Amino acid sequence: MARLAYLGTPSIAVAPMLALLEAGHSIELVLSRPDVRRGRGGATQPSPLKRAALEHGLKVSDDLADLAGLDVELGIVVAYGRLIPSALLDELAMLNLHFSLLPRWRGAAPLERAILAGDERTGVCVMGVAPELDSGPIYACKETLIADKSLAELQVELSELGASMLVELLAEGVEGLASPSAQLGEPSYATKISSDELEIRPDDQVARVRALVALGRAWLLLDASRLRVLKVEGSEGPVGPSGTLDGTRLSLGDGALELLEVQPEGRRAMTALDWRRGHPSNGPERIGRVDGAPA
Repeated sequence: MARLAYLGTPSIAVAPMLALLEAGHSIELVLSRPDVRRGRGGATQPSPLKRAALEHGLKVSDDLADLAGLDVELGIVVAYGRLIPSALLDELAMLNLHFSLLPRWRGAAPLERAILAGDERTGVCVMGVAPELDSGPIYACKETLIADKSLAELQVELSELGASMLVELLAEGVEGLASPSAQLGEPSYATKISSDELEIRPDDQVARVRALVALGRAWLLLDASRLRVLKVEGSEGPVGPSGTLDGTRLSLGDGALELLEVQPEGRRAMTALDWRRGHPSNGPERIGRVDGAPA
């Protein structure tokens, strides 16, 4: 079994770490991002990976310098969120579990970009870490259909797929790793998703709005307030002017969607019908900015 360092931050990084432990590998150090302040009290909270590592009695650090000289054979990187310095890569070989079908969607938000682009498939690849972003050679990939899966559902599915891939690749230790293959094809890059990109706009099409909602953070502007849209379904019947909300039915450029679950600013998530009872209207309302006013 291998002696490993493990680098990651969000919940998507937890399942692969636990799978490696269960397979008998020794994780000598877990590197994660520093604790962050959350909530009104300002208390710091660890990342999901750090919390899981501490629960399993693992040593944890937020300083990459602690990897220098560490007695490990390999580093495993899963959504760490920082570039690894070249000097450290010269000292310690690393594998990266990346959630896309490389070379498509290198970068910070591969699953989000795949959903927004309307990709039919996505996946997870194990690659060698190289100085250039997500450019390393490929050891293995597995793919899945996106269909109508949400971002959260894809993250869980691919985290589990990636975990099994790592266990399979390291079944005979680091010495048993097969030779990787170079990435083939034209790369595309997945920049982070900005809040503005998540706005449902008056001239949007149904497919785009469904994709935004699948990301879990979609919102529309109504009466100068943001309304998060958490769940929708298709709506049949005549379509009004694009960008109008009639009750809970949103007309778009090529069809309509029924709002099922929403979250008004400063309030809890609720059904769209409950929200409407507390936010009645006299007829169709226009979403978006009024006369070019900012959100």
